[in-house]
Amino acid sequence: MAYPFQLGLQDATSPIMEELLHFHDHALMIVFLISSLVLYIISLMLTTKLTHTSTMDAQEVETVWTILPAIILILIALPSLRILYMMDEINNPSLTVKTMGHQWYWSYEYTDYEDLNFDSYMIPTQELKPGELRLLEVDNRVVLPMEVTIRMLISSEDVLHSWAVPSLGLKTDAIPGRLNQTTLMAMRPGLYYGQCSEICGSNHSFMPIVLELVPLSHFEKWSASML
Repeated sequence: MAYPFQLGLQDATSPIMEELLHFHDHALMIVFLISSLVLYIISLMLTTKLTHTSTMDAQEVETVWTILPAIILILIALPSLRILYMMDEINNPSLTVKTMGHQWYWSYEYTDYEDLNFDSYMIPTQELKPGELRLLEVDNRVVLPMEVTIRMLISSEDVLHSWAVPSLGLKTDAIPGRLNQTTLMAMRPGLYYGQCSEICGSNHSFMPIVLELVPLSHFEKWSASML
């Protein structure tokens, strides 16, 4: 999860988030190079008295500053489209979890099981135990197996919500009357925190999401104990 004064993104836990981090660094380097070139040209124009009257009218210069931006846009667009297709691709998910947004909590239903569903409320500050995180802990965590493709079906029963877990690269809108889906796969166990990322009302910041990713054997024991 994030820590105070953090400047970068959270550590990647899923393959999609790793790709997003690589794309972020790729785009940031292009922006840095463009900014450096523009700053260098501006500094030259301010510090030198030498001018060349025919330079700005040359066809070669016109060609360069037309083609170069097009190449830069292609270098940004192609990796972006690749990641978009990867995020939308769903191949034979091993588990499906339905998530419903409410004011002001989430409810989860494991559709592959007959009666495995629960609500997830934020734990009030006065009830937190030592070491628990304020505004992020919930009474019922979403336990999921790691290294398994999981399909999340996301919707809402009242207003617009947004189900987001930054370290997994997930952010999907929960819209009343519409069922959105996203893919989740974590490569290592742990606790992963998120919150509602939509301004859905006065208490939208009190809708935390906690995913507990565990090995498949532990998940089977947990699901058996919940039925």
